[in-house]
Amino acid sequence: MRRREFISLLGGAAAAMAGPLAARAQQAMPVIGWLHSGSPGSSASTLDAFRKGLGEIGFIEGRNITIEYRWAEDRFDALPELASDLVRRNVALIFVGGGDVSALAAKSATATIPIVFAIGADPVKIGLVNSFNRPGGNATGISFLATELRPKTLELVRDLLPKAATVAVLANPNRPGFEQAVNEISELARGIGLRARILKAGNEREIDSAFATLTPTPADALLILSDPVYVNRRDQIARLAASYKVPTVSNSRAIVVAGGLISYGASLEDSYRQAGNYAGRILKGAKPADLPVMQPTRFQFVVNLKTAKALGIDFPPSILVRADEVIE
Repeated sequence: MRRREFISLLGGAAAAMAGPLAARAQQAMPVIGWLHSGSPGSSASTLDAFRKGLGEIGFIEGRNITIEYRWAEDRFDALPELASDLVRRNVALIFVGGGDVSALAAKSATATIPIVFAIGADPVKIGLVNSFNRPGGNATGISFLATELRPKTLELVRDLLPKAATVAVLANPNRPGFEQAVNEISELARGIGLRARILKAGNEREIDSAFATLTPTPADALLILSDPVYVNRRDQIARLAASYKVPTVSNSRAIVVAGGLISYGASLEDSYRQAGNYAGRILKGAKPADLPVMQPTRFQFVVNLKTAKALGIDFPPSILVRADEVIE
């Protein structure tokens, strides 16, 4: 065989192999399954924070990591099938956000694929992990401890409105543990001399209906329980609160930015960044069972002076001096 023909033959063989090798290299890129009860538009800042956390470990979407997105668009009943779809996709890891319902759906769908969660509930109480320090199993992540902050938010109602007698509580009846949550908040309210009136709402129409009940029987304040649906519908809630002239208290900075009155809670963006870190560490070989469930390191007390002025509320100096952020 002539030298030129031999070189040509080698070149052809190399070209033939390049396609399969490139395809295998692309297939080798890890795939993260993103499972969220909300929608892309309302979750843009937390998604960016998650990507930032991944980047700190060396993973950049589109370069050496792929993310498969599954959004439930506030339809909790769609979460189990979305989780199963990611399992069939054989992703390397599932991240779950948008509440404990998402996390429970993922946990039910797989006992082997690693799960990283960012939720407000206590993951031990709802059965996601064995303990905070030693999660065991295939799940770990971060808990915002939203349920633990309920006494604090009620205290804010009392501090802001010392003459308040009734606080309306916006709660989603579709959430696991709904009855326990409303019983607990009612008891906490009684303990500081407030009567809690529960407003049930799990979607856009029900939120409208819940606010409508404030016309015949007004409330002195509205406590918004932590729920991804309410964060997703924050513009609607802020608009209705302004229309019905009711001051709102929540754990969500996003609701205050939209026009709510005050909030106290963990920084969601910081929590999602930490979750992205955990996802990156697991992709590099760490085991979820050995990574302790993280708790927030940063809490934000946010007040909206523009909303307060519209409601005719003067913030006491004791509240303003404690605020981490004042929206004017």
